[in-house]
Amino acid sequence: MVEVKVLTDILAANDAIAEVNRKIFKEAGVLSLNLMSSPGAGKTSLLERTLEALSDELKFGIVEGDIATTRDAERLEKFDVPITQINTQSECHLDANMVHGAIKDFPFAGLDVLIIENVGNLVCPAEFVVGEDHKMMLLSVTEGDDKPLKYPLMFHESSLLLINKTDLLPYVDFDMEVAKRNALQVSPKLDILTISCKTGEGLDEWFDWIRAQRV
Repeated sequence: MVEVKVLTDILAANDAIAEVNRKIFKEAGVLSLNLMSSPGAGKTSLLERTLEALSDELKFGIVEGDIATTRDAERLEKFDVPITQINTQSECHLDANMVHGAIKDFPFAGLDVLIIENVGNLVCPAEFVVGEDHKMMLLSVTEGDDKPLKYPLMFHESSLLLINKTDLLPYVDFDMEVAKRNALQVSPKLDILTISCKTGEGLDEWFDWIRAQRV
């Protein structure tokens, strides 16, 4: 019972700060997206393709979450967008307070979309709201089509599921229809797009999804 109460208190405190973040995003007129996945699913590759395609149309800002290093942020520097790095040291997720610290002095003027790249983990990031408009997650076909049933919370909390690395389907044991069915079993409201950041397959639908959320 003590552990449950402690977790409840932690989440309540987090939610209060998330509301502050949400007000900041709303006042700035920014669409805020919390991008989650396991390590190596392709989050930073997705951001690279997105910035490459849409930077002339929409102004993006990025908050990069990692346990250590600034490698992902460095990959995005060439796009000349505002980026703030959060290194969590040992934490397996970003929480609202971490994001609040990152956005206090963020250059929101003229910004259209803020994407928060969460720490690579299929469990913890889904438990913490950070003030985002949408949680969305990336699942790589290399991870297996059973992941929605094994890690249901992240799929349940997300508005959008992007199934990435479809170019590898001939080489892995992944049934796309089974994965979709499992995901919709967890969350019937979930939007699902299939993409390949390597070949560009399906990315136009992803770009359209961003545009639709801006309306």
